[in-house]
Amino acid sequence: MPVDLDHHHDPDHAVQIAPRVWWVGHKQDNDPFQCHAYLIEQGDQSVLIDPGSMRTFHHTLRKIEEIIPFHKIKYFVAQHQDPDITASLPAIGLMLRRDDAVLVTHWRSAMLLKHYDLRMAFWLVDEHEWSLPLEDRTLQFIFTPYAHFAGAICTFDPVSEVVFTSDIFGALDEDFHLFAEDESHFERMRPFHEHYMPSRDILDFALTAIAKVPYRLIAPQHGSLIRQPLAGQLLERLRHLDCGLYLMAGRDSDIMRLIRLNATLREITQALSLYRDFKDIAGRLLEIIRRHLPVTGLRFLAMDGGGATVLLSPETRYRGEVVGRDADLGWALGLDRLGWERAAGVGADRQAPFLLLDGPDGAAQVVLPLFDPDRGRVTALATLELASAPADLQDLGWIAEELAMPLQVALERELMLREVDQQRQNIYERSIRDPLTGLFTRVYMQDAVSRLCSMQDRGTGGEVALVMLDIDHFKRVNDTWGHVQGDAVLREVGEAVREVVREADIPIRLGGEELAVFMVGMSPGGVQAMAERLREAVAALSFQGPIEELQVSVSIGFAQRQRSEPLEALIDRADRALYEAKQGGRNRVVSAPKVLSMAHAA
Repeated sequence: MPVDLDHHHDPDHAVQIAPRVWWVGHKQDNDPFQCHAYLIEQGDQSVLIDPGSMRTFHHTLRKIEEIIPFHKIKYFVAQHQDPDITASLPAIGLMLRRDDAVLVTHWRSAMLLKHYDLRMAFWLVDEHEWSLPLEDRTLQFIFTPYAHFAGAICTFDPVSEVVFTSDIFGALDEDFHLFAEDESHFERMRPFHEHYMPSRDILDFALTAIAKVPYRLIAPQHGSLIRQPLAGQLLERLRHLDCGLYLMAGRDSDIMRLIRLNATLREITQALSLYRDFKDIAGRLLEIIRRHLPVTGLRFLAMDGGGATVLLSPETRYRGEVVGRDADLGWALGLDRLGWERAAGVGADRQAPFLLLDGPDGAAQVVLPLFDPDRGRVTALATLELASAPADLQDLGWIAEELAMPLQVALERELMLREVDQQRQNIYERSIRDPLTGLFTRVYMQDAVSRLCSMQDRGTGGEVALVMLDIDHFKRVNDTWGHVQGDAVLREVGEAVREVVREADIPIRLGGEELAVFMVGMSPGGVQAMAERLREAVAALSFQGPIEELQVSVSIGFAQRQRSEPLEALIDRADRALYEAKQGGRNRVVSAPKVLSMAHAA
């Protein structure tokens, strides 16, 4: 018969949570750590899950007797070995009136529970294929190691579709709620799991194992029972929870303080993942740190990959500027940990390696060294500017230590991105610049000149003209003096072209000894004059070494682009004019005839 779970529950009595499944725990007043025990009614094969401690067992016993006589229980399941679920076992052993009662647990728990010297045998789940046949159902056991104990298990009842999850899904709650009401229950679960579970990976492993069974109700040992679909929603939120809170605690055992710190670190991590620009990251970090300290500013001094000292400050919107090693605090960059502690005066009474500097009008600066984890040297400094000196240095040290690593990650990423951007720019420059002549490449021409042509066609740019140059008798230079001297000629010609053209012009090496210059906003007469200056500049070149007597000239053809004329057609017309210049005796400039219409050009 279905069980109505929505009616009022009296915690002073057993509560049926599923057919033949009962909550037999006890409501402890003024205690957020509620402990639950569960009874599966199976005649003289009945099961008691997580019996409890001596603080609560007499209440549990009374509720069991409301359902069945205690001696009907054969199986006592201990899902782990902690005293909150096992301290009553010695008393239970004295109460037993049957020889076949067993303690159901994992072998790792049994190694500890045997020290109770119990009057019942162990029934190990790992030796019985992780299942226990009963009167009308077979319980399945789920291995959830290290959550929170090495041999921790959960229990699933496939008939009632209840999964008894022990510590997993546990909660700390000042007010007793037998059933969780909504997603706000997650905030009651958060502190329990963050400090109780060793790590997110361990918790996720256990949650994945639980998610594989078709449960309808979660019955944890602590907190509240959770029904579907809320249980599924909370399970997914637990997957993203940071655990192992005490790993960051040192000697601090204040859970709520650690939870606040963990929330701060979580928000810092989110800032690192959400924001790409370092100025946005720094701004968000300031907002977060201000919850703990009266911070007015944040700046960084760091060594980049090339060894330069870079200052990232709000004045430059954290773009970074190269400063000298004699910059304020620059002396600390490169120090090892011992060197920093000596220079900063960190002693036995100061656990956190930060430097506290007095500022004007009661202000202060906290300087955090950011160490390279591989070399153990200071590669950067983070300076927190405070409106007033902190009253609690111990608290400041705690915050400083926990902020150091996230700040190190944020800064390392920024410096890495700066280096990648610089390398990308260098690669781009190499891709668009011919390394021999210093002129642009055809790759750059296709992109840049196409934009100029589009602007001309829309009427938003000036007229485009093309000047094409070819070094006369260049093959003879290579054949006579070799390619090394040929390269020298190309290098000098390229430099001459760059010196003559305007900054707005686009000089290109088309290939071999053929060069081109695209010009914008010049009349045909101006283009011809520019072409003549190019020819004269090349003719005036002088060379050193074996080719010092060489006289070099260029033949030039130029064309004025007509609106809507394809780039290929413009190049073809200028190339034909260049051919005429060569055929006409070389070392001269020839203009291509104007196109009457684009149809004619085609």
